[in-house]
Amino acid sequence: MNLKSNELLTISEVARRSGVASSALRFYEERGLIASERAGSGHRRYQRPVLRRIAFIVFAQRIGLTLEEIGAELDKLPPDRAPTRRDWSRLSSKWTTRIDQRIAELERLKAGLTECIGCGCLSLERCRLANPHDRAAELGPGPRYWIADRP
Repeated sequence: MNLKSNELLTISEVARRSGVASSALRFYEERGLIASERAGSGHRRYQRPVLRRIAFIVFAQRIGLTLEEIGAELDKLPPDRAPTRRDWSRLSSKWTTRIDQRIAELERLKAGLTECIGCGCLSLERCRLANPHDRAAELGPGPRYWIADRP
């Protein structure tokens, strides 16, 4: 399908091109993250730049931003034109620390799972190697060793 840059896309075209379900697109629109125009029939029609916004939303969610944070970032984009590469670069450059934190979290998770699976007990509460006498409980609720606390 060859579309000119000024042609509007249907919700099914946007879903197919973005890999995001139509229901998610409607949800994003309800949250104000993307916008559509209504055809005479009432059907949603999207301008092509919405595909970049959706890619941004998907990527931002993957690195752990909440929809509120994503909305705040999208609000920084110019309302009167399609965002440029420089606009997107400005937004994403602030995420380096967040990405590094996410990588560290995933590495801790990987190490913790390997340790537990290797042991076989699969219980950090009872594990004599990773958590003798349930020391992790003294550090607070949740998976303490996976969220950065050290044994």
